Amino acid sequence: MAVRAVRGATQLEVDEREHLLERVAELVRTVLHSNDLTNDDLISVIFTATSDVQSEFPAYAARLMGMTDVPLLCARELEIGGGMPLVVRLLAHVETDLTRDEVTHVYLHGAAALRRDLAHVHAVPDETQA
Repeated sequence: MAVRAVRGATQLEVDEREHLLERVAELVRTVLHSNDLTNDDLISVIFTATSDVQSEFPAYAARLMGMTDVPLLCARELEIGGGMPLVVRLLAHVETDLTRDEVTHVYLHGAAALRRDLAHVHAVPDETQA
């Protein structure tokens, strides 16, 4: 079994607590499902958020999902001019038999535009652009 890192991100439509909790939970569920992982496979998860995300700690969504024994950390994303607003990112360290090439990194909603270079991007249509 190897230790791998799985990346992901989602974009919020608005900085509202319930919306953030829903989007982050969706991101965590999709990362776990896409990589056939359970909470027991998680070593730690680091969440970052852009400075315009202030309604709640992203890690709280994972706690609400039952991740009470997984070390979680929240941090502020760098403020780079022209950066995408309202983005929550995650970096999960996991134990898995997947090779690096088999790991699925997950980018949801508008955040799918962040990493078009990745072969495994799980994009959810952005309802605001329909």
